[in-house]
Amino acid sequence: QVQLAESGGGLVQPGGSLRLSCVASRGAFSIASLSWYRQAPGSQRELVARLNRDGTIQYLDSVKDRFAISKENAKRTVYLHMSNLRSEDTAVYFCQLMSPVDGEYWGQGTQVTVSS
Repeated sequence: QVQLAESGGGLVQPGGSLRLSCVASRGAFSIASLSWYRQAPGSQRELVARLNRDGTIQYLDSVKDRFAISKENAKRTVYLHMSNLRSEDTAVYFCQLMSPVDGEYWGQGTQVTVSS
């Protein structure tokens, strides 16, 4: 069993920045696909960013050039660097790990609120 723990959410003004972190308790982190999703009230969960096993990265169109996903294998941590935040970025953000060894796991989510 792999546990994922997100942190770094909070309240930020429009145009501000946040860095989300997600730490995996164990597992073959270095060969996993790592993703950030978000879910706003009344909306479906959507993929925000994915760091694939082959190193390629995908972003939701609305966050391109504002968000960046990265990882540190030694710390089993994946990050989501968010800048120039907008009110429409307000959501609960979840990290996901998919590994051919460990399977699929989700974190509990961290709230991001963008408001003045």
